[in-house]
Amino acid sequence: MSQIRPFAAVRAPNALARDVIALPYDVMNEAEARAIVAANPRSFIRVSRPEAVLPVGTDSHSRLAYDTVRSEYDGMKAAGLLIQDPSEGYYLYGQKMGDHAQIGLVACFSCEEYDTGLIKKHEHTRPDKEKDRVEHIDGSNAQTGMVFLAYRDTTRLNTLITTLAARPPEWEVVTEDGVRHTLWRVADPVDVTAITAAAAELPATYVADGHHRSAAASIVHRMRAGKPGRHGWFLAGLFPASSLQILAYNRAVKDLFGHTPGSLMAAIKAHFDVAPTTSPVPAGPGRYTMYLGGTWYGLTARHVPSDPVARLDVSMLQDRVLQPLLGIENPRTDKRIDFIGGIRGWQELKALVDSGSHAVAFHLHPTAMSQLLDVADAGEVMPPKSTWFEPKLRDAVAMHELD
Repeated sequence: MSQIRPFAAVRAPNALARDVIALPYDVMNEAEARAIVAANPRSFIRVSRPEAVLPVGTDSHSRLAYDTVRSEYDGMKAAGLLIQDPSEGYYLYGQKMGDHAQIGLVACFSCEEYDTGLIKKHEHTRPDKEKDRVEHIDGSNAQTGMVFLAYRDTTRLNTLITTLAARPPEWEVVTEDGVRHTLWRVADPVDVTAITAAAAELPATYVADGHHRSAAASIVHRMRAGKPGRHGWFLAGLFPASSLQILAYNRAVKDLFGHTPGSLMAAIKAHFDVAPTTSPVPAGPGRYTMYLGGTWYGLTARHVPSDPVARLDVSMLQDRVLQPLLGIENPRTDKRIDFIGGIRGWQELKALVDSGSHAVAFHLHPTAMSQLLDVADAGEVMPPKSTWFEPKLRDAVAMHELD
């Protein structure tokens, strides 16, 4: 059984939604955040990335930065850029990026179910990133960005979402990246009851993206144990798994760990069939492309394990190339490797190597959603940076205050 609750969202007035909603905090650097706020002072980036409104050089994890989270949040409310709906309800959030479209349910989910594993995870979290999100949630007294949850499709909930999304929305906007975003409010008690009952039939839900946000919400709940408020619930968008789009999460390594291009190639051929290619995008699972010395090569794994984690393309690359040949023992902490979201395309990999900043780059085939669900069901975790979901759920679409 999956418990959800309606809530009275804090959000932008309908007419200002395009200006206020913002990309999540972790898909941009400080310079990009500053540029967004300079071009659009109404952007919620001023809350999610407070260093963007502080003097250059301010530590984004300083007390000043976290205090600024609250002052900027309160300032946006005072200026009428954020308002609260008058009653509780659920929300539907739709996105259309090119030919891909997805609609999910926005609701509050149980921290207790997260702690007991009914809300399933597939990644480890980092304590420093957890702490950052804890400070942000506790300081603003709100969950301002959604955890991205998925569920194995059920006819009842899928049908409800489709039916309710046929009604007129609160707002529909196209953001600067060309993605169309749509928000519906579902406040009729009959509809709210139906959604709650349909969600209760789900045997489990899955964290697709937002592991640090969900972990931080659980920590804040424990910090506030015994105090009044809604801290036992966290904000998430729940999407049917069949509707989600995962792009490749690629790798670039800064040096060859003592290899020459020739010796690296010879070592790789122990596990992969290798041949030059004119296509920089791998054709399917178990296939990779590698950019080395100004040439693209196609790599095909000779053996694919049956284990749900070991068979992942990211695992095979780590286990057969990155760790034994290039010395990347811990990809979470090694500064010699960079991870490039598939939204940037193969051109970014080529540019990194051609610039001399990196020696070799690997383009992977995207992890399948079914693989993510299987790993989570097995109680296992994926290697870091295994999935890149697009489009990203925007912050400030519908926010949850804790009291």
